[in-house]
Amino acid sequence: MTGRKVADCRAFPSEKNCSLTIAGTEDEVMKVAVWHAVHDHGHKDGPELRGQIKGMLKDE
Repeated sequence: MTGRKVADCRAFPSEKNCSLTIAGTEDEVMKVAVWHAVHDHGHKDGPELRGQIKGMLKDE
């Protein structure tokens, strides 16, 4: 069984002071975290954003 990953929005500087935390498999977390970053924070989806998100993932 692969360990779960966590993305914590508080790890990214934000004017919204977002406190969302996402947990699941790496694929699940990436899918939701990218969607959240684009739709709620206005980031542009692309390799740079995905790399930043992947780099902030922590083991649960």
